[in-house]
Amino acid sequence: MITPLRFLQLCVLSIVLPTTSATTASASMLSGGEDGLHAEILRDEAVARLNQLGKVSDADGYLERTFMSPASVRAASLIRAWMEDAGLTTWVDYMGNVHGRVEGLNASAEALLIGSHLDTVVDAGIFDGSLGIISAISALKVLKSNGTLTNLIRPVEVIAFSDEEGVRFQSTFLGSAAVAGILPVSALQISDKSGVNVQDALRENSIAITEENLFRLKYDPQSVWGYIEVHIEQGPVLEWVGFPLGVVKGIAGQTRLKITVRGTQGHAGTVPMSLRQDPMAASAELIILLESLCKSPKDFLSYDGHCNDSTVESLSNSLVCTVGEISTWPSASNVIPGQVTFTVDLRAMDDMGREAALYELSNRMYEICERRSVSCIIERKHDANAVISDSELTSELKFAANAALKRITGEIQDEVPVLMSGAGHDAMAMSHLTKVGMLFVRCRGGVSHSPAEHVLDDDVWAAGLAILAFLEMHV
Repeated sequence: MITPLRFLQLCVLSIVLPTTSATTASASMLSGGEDGLHAEILRDEAVARLNQLGKVSDADGYLERTFMSPASVRAASLIRAWMEDAGLTTWVDYMGNVHGRVEGLNASAEALLIGSHLDTVVDAGIFDGSLGIISAISALKVLKSNGTLTNLIRPVEVIAFSDEEGVRFQSTFLGSAAVAGILPVSALQISDKSGVNVQDALRENSIAITEENLFRLKYDPQSVWGYIEVHIEQGPVLEWVGFPLGVVKGIAGQTRLKITVRGTQGHAGTVPMSLRQDPMAASAELIILLESLCKSPKDFLSYDGHCNDSTVESLSNSLVCTVGEISTWPSASNVIPGQVTFTVDLRAMDDMGREAALYELSNRMYEICERRSVSCIIERKHDANAVISDSELTSELKFAANAALKRITGEIQDEVPVLMSGAGHDAMAMSHLTKVGMLFVRCRGGVSHSPAEHVLDDDVWAAGLAILAFLEMHV
């Protein structure tokens, strides 16, 4: 049986765009002007800005830029300057999001929002989040250079969200959730590892967030036409099928857990093995359970009214689980720890299946802890349901991607791949406000959240051209 992905591999024309070094001379002839390629803005300047932003970091030797950190504030200022260079009116809101807007011909019309995030994980790559912001700004700068920026039939607003990764406060989508109106007031009191809460972090940067201001951040759904986001794929499919761009039909649902296992602290040399209540050994068994369940959910889940054949099949194809952080107290080599804490990140395309997996996981974790005579506390820190992209926006993005690739290659291309996203994106939060669509950009080896993250210069170009083509539908 040929799977859909294998069918794409066999049938999709492999597009290998010429490298920047091989086309420097020809690009100078083709950039801007009547052909609409604008390589000097959409590729050369965009790539330079990605590299410049990638150097704005709170750490020496690697990229780290978390919510309201000094580097985050510097990055926001840089992005705001680039927005103004593109002819946009700019401001920073009460959650630190950077906005750039052009009203077009009708300021009262429903607005198109384009966004992504400016924050990063620890030891990050330079494209995650930043590519979507810079590509959108570059496309609007082309319209400004063409004298057509004010001819847009609806307002267009680019938003650089202050937090998507959730690294500092372990609560993702602080920026986009505030705009979408789904961020609870309690989120302002979430503290980081230093005891600084979200509200304090904003106030330290002269942003006086209050409960009232938080509610005022929510956009009126009647004022928004839709939201689109361009993002690196963070997976290998586009590289596998040889396509620079792909449209996203949906995003997997996600749950984050914090597991706290408490036992009895003791001397490593004097407590007999048979008498130990060791939370570290218990945690190891819990983590192995998690891996086993996620590798083979059909071996763990029962078939009942809440978990049928299709649900289990969906989980078998999409369920992924990760323990990304673990800590122990008192963390000494000669001490049996008294407490171990670790995180769980669980994702699946099927929300009902995700809940079934979490239910089974929790029950079995409690059983293990009881058998080992340790206590186990399971806290749900974050939940996001799966999101299905809007069919109209998906169709327009597919047309725009095809148009962009045709402009570069001069040839009609095969069908743009349609993908599901296993990674979370700001579009998940924005789907509570308006219809959403996403475009993926090929990344080398599918590597992301790593300094090895890489996008070809010409694929950056293709992404910018696709946004430009999309905007031209609204001129």
